[in-house]
Parts: sequence; C-alpha cells; structure tokens
Amino acid sequence: MSSRSSSESSGGRTTRRTFEFGRTHVVRPKGQHQATIVWLHGLGDKGSSWSQLLETLPLPNIKWICPTAPTRPVALFGGFPCTAWFDVGEISEDASVDLEGLDASAAHVANLLSTEPADIKLGVGGFSMGAATSLYSATCRVLGQYGNGNPYPINLSAIVGLSGWLPCSRTLTNRMGRSHEAARRAASLPILLCHGIGDDVVAYRLGERSAQTLSSAGFRNLTFRTYNGLGHYTIPEETNEVCNWLTASLGLGGSRS
Repeated sequence: MSSRSSSESSGGRTTRRTFEFGRTHVVRPKGQHQATIVWLHGLGDKGSSWSQLLETLPLPNIKWICPTAPTRPVALFGGFPCTAWFDVGEISEDASVDLEGLDASAAHVANLLSTEPADIKLGVGGFSMGAATSLYSATCRVLGQYGNGNPYPINLSAIVGLSGWLPCSRTLTNRMGRSHEAARRAASLPILLCHGIGDDVVAYRLGERSAQTLSSAGFRNLTFRTYNGLGHYTIPEETNEVCNWLTASLGLGGSRS
C-alpha cells in the first residue's frame, strides 16, 4: 500500500485527508522498453482488471503500471465506499469538483512515473473515472502545477481517455489563456479520446464536449474517436485504435501484429 496526504486550508483552518492507494500491478515490456504508461481503472474497479487486458495488447515496448484507487465514500452512491480516484456526486459538466482528491490521484500517478529512466517516454491513460483523472493529469502537465498550486514534475508524452470526461472544464480555458508556456505545451501533447455513442453511464455528449473544451483551450494534437452502438465498456476495435495511436504517437518500434 502507498499513501499520500494532502491538505486544504481555509480561513486559517486546515483539514487533512489521507488517501490510501491499493495494490499496483505492473505489466513488463516483452520487447525493448521505450515507454511507460500508467493506466487508471474506472469507478469501483481495481488495477488488476486492466493489467490482464493490457498484457494481451500487441505493444511489446510499453511497460504498463496499473494502480488501484483508494477506497472512499462516493457521493454518487450515497456515500457508499468504493475505489475511486476522486469523489463525484454526478457525472456532468455542472458537477462540483473534488480538487483535493484529483490532486492526490494525479500526484500518485506522477510519483509512479518519477522513477522511470530518463530516456523512456511517459504517458497516462484510463477508462471512465480513470480517463477523467488522466485528462486532469494532462492539464496539470501543461499548466505546470496541480490545482493546489504545487508544481507538476512529469513530462508527459501521451494521454489516452476511454469513455471519460474532463474535470475542471469550466476554468481550464481561462487558466490556459494566462500562460504562453501552457499553450505551447498543450499544442504539442498528443491526446486520444474514445467514446461510445450508446454510453449510458458517461453520456456521449459529455465526452464530446470535453474534447471540444480541450481543443478550444489549445490542445491541438487531439484525436476524438466515436463508436456507434458502444456502451460503457471497451471493444477490440477501440483497443486496436489505442494500439495504433500509441505506436504512431510515441514512435514505438518492433510492435507485433
């Protein structure tokens, strides 16, 4: 188990929550190690669920790190505890944002990537709430800091989000507009977003609006793929898209077909 504490101060009073992250599963590269990607599961899931799938992909040059989110009360489920990267009451653009939880999870991801060799390309991806956390990590990267103002330390080279949404979408454009460096980073960061039109958990329109918000904020290297009839799950057509996109975006060699 690993843990990270974060605190939030208001009016001279400090509240502190400690987040206990679950087991991390690692899929070692079968070929030359060229990239490391942290892959984040969805709400109520665990890292092992995705590590088993990722191990089957024809991407022998990627090391996958699949952490498990903390178990915490989730407002969406009436306070019932389950694994979650951050608290959420509703999945919509108008939902209140658990910035403390997002920062803690983004920092956990950055910490997992911080010990990788200097010549290895780094990325973050995920499904549903994991995709939301990966997109939040992308905004931290381009802005150079977490939501709490602490510096973000990792140079990300690829972001993948399946069936997800963008947290903090309302404030992103304004924050981006105040920094030329953020705009430069955003323009060069490759992002792949995939969403099923039949998704009844994270509505397709929310995924589409998230892609539009990112594009408007300056993320020029963004690909948005849609799938007719796809619900809130993944299919081989989608994972093939991810494999092809990662191979091209990261310049990977020696992939098996």
